[in-house]
Amino acid sequence: MTRVFLVGPLAHPALRTALSVDGREAVISGRLHGGAEAGIIAGGWPELVAAPGDLPAVETGMTPELSRYAAVMGLKPLAHPQGQVLGAVEGAGQGAPWDATRWLPELAAEIARLILEAPRDRPAAQIARRLPMLGIWADSRIRGRATPPSGGDLVPLRDSSDVRVTAREEPFAGYFAVETWHLSHRTHAGGFTPDMRREGFVTGDAVVVLPWDPKRDRVLLIEQFRMGPVMRHDPQPWLLEAVAGRVDAGESVESAARREALEEADLRIGQLFQAMSHYPSPGALTEFLYLFVGIADLPDGIEGVHGLADETEDIRGHLVERAELTRMALAGQITNGPLALLALWLDREAGRLRAAL
Repeated sequence: MTRVFLVGPLAHPALRTALSVDGREAVISGRLHGGAEAGIIAGGWPELVAAPGDLPAVETGMTPELSRYAAVMGLKPLAHPQGQVLGAVEGAGQGAPWDATRWLPELAAEIARLILEAPRDRPAAQIARRLPMLGIWADSRIRGRATPPSGGDLVPLRDSSDVRVTAREEPFAGYFAVETWHLSHRTHAGGFTPDMRREGFVTGDAVVVLPWDPKRDRVLLIEQFRMGPVMRHDPQPWLLEAVAGRVDAGESVESAARREALEEADLRIGQLFQAMSHYPSPGALTEFLYLFVGIADLPDGIEGVHGLADETEDIRGHLVERAELTRMALAGQITNGPLALLALWLDREAGRLRAAL
């Protein structure tokens, strides 16, 4: 078995555990620079610079899991006087020295688990193209584990023993993915269901933010084309919505809300008030939404047409009085669920929010 020295992020216990890598601690010569996004984005690995210094490393063998991960990440062993080194790329070391405190080991480890969960016959290059979405999904799974239990006292808290998974498949993986699970779960009467097949559409967490100007008591809505209504043969596939988008890997939900407001409405959001969080369609959709009302200055003429060209976004803004938004929601003229929820939530909470400003 080929022996290599793992350095930097790849030598971190979290990533080694995810890749099932054992080894012995060692020290080699050299320095690492950069690498704050190692294992999170393609090409984010630190540069190895030949220089005096003691560089902590882990000596191990190239296991199938480690080889698979390295192929997806575009990592190749580097020649070193003490042997082959994995976990860095060649470079001049112009960036800041490698600093593990600026890195996100839990996220990198979760991405590694997703890479190893992908079908064995899927080419490494195909998985690599999905790294941005794998990062979103990995962060969503981390947030999912930390989600406070819902249901209050009505629903007893379960644990992993209440769901038995016998097989998992991933028949489709593009920007989004579809997973097929074979499982059984504990029933309300006791015992377990027969083995059943369930499919889930994997999307990752998202944020929704409704910009509200409390002085003018108006909101900014956006209008854009949506594929779902077209496929359903809805005569109106241009929907009124709140600003929304995916939470990027390593990004907080609040930062995502502010970023999306800039991208979709060219709008800077002030104070954020979290409304509610929910699964819009938990029977088959993994998406979890974080809803916010964001304080904004909304003068006449701010609407505009915005969106990211590289995502083919064509988004038009609309200024609407808050009372009119409530009327539209109650009249069934808002078919976007998160916007309807935010409209009714803001109608109830507007006075409290004003008092908190």
